[in-house]
Amino acid sequence: MKLIEDLNPEQRRAVTTTEGPLLVLAGAGSGKTRVITVRIAHLLERGVAPESLLAVTFTNKAAREMRGRLAKLAGARSRGVLVGTFHAFCLEILRRHGERVGLGPRFTISDGSDQLSILRSVLRELHVGAAALQPSALQARISLLKNRMAERAAFQAGAADDEDELVGRAWERYDERLRKTRSLDFDDVLLFGCELLRDPGGPRAELARRFRYEMVDEYQDTNGPQYEIVRAIAAERRNLCVVGDDDQSIYGWRGADVQKILSFERDFAGAEVVRLETNYRSTAPILEAANRVIRNNLQRHPKSLRSHLGPGAPIELVLAADEVEEADHVARAIQALVRRGAAQLGDFAVLFRTGPQAKAFETQFRARGVPYLLVGSSSFFDRKEVRDVIAYVRVVAHPEDELSLLRVVDAPPRGLGKSSLDRILRFAQTVELAPGTALLRAKEVEGLSEGAAAAAEGLGQVLETIRRSRGPVGERLRRLLEAVGYRMEVDRSYPDAPTRDLRWRGVEEILELAEKHSRRMEGGTFSTFLQELALEADDDPTPEEAGERNLVTLMTLHAAKGLEFPRVYLVGLEEGLLPHARAIAEDGVEEERRLCYVGITRAMRHLTLSLAKARSRHGHRMESMPSRFLYEIKGEAPPKGWSAWGTEAPPAKKAAGRKTTGKGGKARRASRAAEGPRIAPRTPGIGH
Repeated sequence: MKLIEDLNPEQRRAVTTTEGPLLVLAGAGSGKTRVITVRIAHLLERGVAPESLLAVTFTNKAAREMRGRLAKLAGARSRGVLVGTFHAFCLEILRRHGERVGLGPRFTISDGSDQLSILRSVLRELHVGAAALQPSALQARISLLKNRMAERAAFQAGAADDEDELVGRAWERYDERLRKTRSLDFDDVLLFGCELLRDPGGPRAELARRFRYEMVDEYQDTNGPQYEIVRAIAAERRNLCVVGDDDQSIYGWRGADVQKILSFERDFAGAEVVRLETNYRSTAPILEAANRVIRNNLQRHPKSLRSHLGPGAPIELVLAADEVEEADHVARAIQALVRRGAAQLGDFAVLFRTGPQAKAFETQFRARGVPYLLVGSSSFFDRKEVRDVIAYVRVVAHPEDELSLLRVVDAPPRGLGKSSLDRILRFAQTVELAPGTALLRAKEVEGLSEGAAAAAEGLGQVLETIRRSRGPVGERLRRLLEAVGYRMEVDRSYPDAPTRDLRWRGVEEILELAEKHSRRMEGGTFSTFLQELALEADDDPTPEEAGERNLVTLMTLHAAKGLEFPRVYLVGLEEGLLPHARAIAEDGVEEERRLCYVGITRAMRHLTLSLAKARSRHGHRMESMPSRFLYEIKGEAPPKGWSAWGTEAPPAKKAAGRKTTGKGGKARRASRAAEGPRIAPRTPGIGH
């Protein structure tokens, strides 16, 4: 009973309701991770075998945090509990049973950059220019179709227009390329996992018997394949506990289906529902604003957050002349607070709806010397040298990986041009050899020069030597990089010494990851290391570095989910930005409202909302209209003259309905709604 003594009544009910389906509606800041880990520890304390517990979440970071908390609560007993992501779970069963769905044990995972490379090639083959269809847009479209479990043939047959027809043809060639190189993309991992669980002779019955209790975190983010996996495992025993918050379902654009959490009681008859509504993160004015916004959504489970912290500072509202003044106000306000010791830089987050909004803040922060970190600007795994090293590992582990071979033959350059490589690849196909293995027989390739043959054979011998070697992954990788002379490639690519050293540190980081993998996994191989890297690279970026280095965090609202900051600036509260114009046009305002709700509930003690009177769009300065969400926060109807995005906007003066406080771009003061949360007006240039 010690485990549950400190829980509130709702949390205790969620922990102790162990039999049958259970939906835990965990509002923002309500302690959901604690509830899940205590629930698992409670089951272990009752004598449930660790091996019969399955906990699934969406990111490796969340899985690591869960395992860490569980170890503190349950000690050594927790080691047998399977805690991981949907992708890790599917990879595990596909490695063991993949032949049932046409996969051998040696398949690879193609990351986002590999997928884009394939799609660029496919579009070239189809004679489609980037102006007609960007590879990134095509990638997102195919991913969304897979997440919705669309059948490619049916999609092609029912193409609504020329673009659909093009997407269908490109999708077909893309999948053909993946299969040819024995690769899956991240969506395929889930789809093949579903197919395996549907196979009558597959592992479904065994898994359903093994896992007596199943727990799913962030259930509101579940897509079609993930939902099918959850149902398959829980079908026999029905001891399924899902934890989530439909009010924080913000990933519909990548396949998450909020209907899954909304229809849980229908899908799992007899389900219990527990609402966690006590928020331990934010003060009352912040939560009052969040509640006022989200209650305008029609499709939601009714709930209302209440603050454990109690009263706090009023929300502040800033109306700036334009995006430059908006950003400059934030920069100066942060400086003023830090200078007088009221806050540290790491306390602040600036949250915005779209990536391009960051530019004004970066410019003004640099001009005023405010240190910051832009989260998600570039991934560690997208760096050239990191991708090169991973490609080398792939070619050793999977000599049939043509894409990776094409990358490494020129890093460093070996005098193997495109025509030489084409000859080697055709030869490999003729003699039925993996491209990486065919390098060893380069002298047999017709039309290949003596120099090119020697270079190809030399590379093949290095790869084969490492392939046959034994020892820890980190040690083998270090030998591989020394043998191919990869340090020369870094020196060649980056002429100045500081950049060379910085880039080489990226290589050292990969080597450290390999060494950690060896320590963590006895008998680890290049293949298991690649699997771990693929899952890590698919995680969303996180801003921990900003807090550690005491920097202001700049990030999109999507990237901010799951995080919290003492002081938050939620900027760009304008029609067309939040809610976004595309979402308004496509009837997606409810998800935009959830996004606004997520942004508000990231704030712990202080929240500032801001908007601009005018903003540059597509090279033109355009007047802005205050967001409908701003009026919802204040508990007011929009004033006369306000119009939703997409209709003709009246002059900003009429839209705002207020007098300015000064001349030359000074801000308008925002009025406080009498019956709404406390909102204090601010003028750009005045510190908090």
